[in-house]
Amino acid sequence: MEMDLMEVREYLPQRYPFLLVDRVLEIDLGKSITAIKNVTGNENHFNGHFPEMPIMPGVLIIEAMAQAAGILGFKSMGKKPSDGSLYMFTGVDNARFKRPVVPGDQLILKSHYVSDRRGIWKFACEAYVGDKLAASADIMCIDRKVGE
Repeated sequence: MEMDLMEVREYLPQRYPFLLVDRVLEIDLGKSITAIKNVTGNENHFNGHFPEMPIMPGVLIIEAMAQAAGILGFKSMGKKPSDGSLYMFTGVDNARFKRPVVPGDQLILKSHYVSDRRGIWKFACEAYVGDKLAASADIMCIDRKVGE
């Protein structure tokens, strides 16, 4: 099942410049998701990180992986932010960065469901440029009602 940007926006409360998923290529509810983030040179963070050699900040790569995991979690639970629910990032373990991500790259974001304990969902995530691993991390998220 593919999702275009308009449908992605139904499942993520983030908006530009912090919406970091452009399209979902494939989703297997309760199991995995593959999404993409097109990295462009006009993104604000490249003005300062680093002007002479622009590199996408690692924290934004982690956020992109978390957003892909968030879509998987929301769709798997049958919820949307418009239902008054927020799928919040609660932790990251084992973050590793293998190669720089630069303007012109397309990040392929892969998240795999690992577990759901006491309402905290855990995902094993990877970000690729082509077939080369750029980053990986274990990401935790929790579903909360808006205002809690």
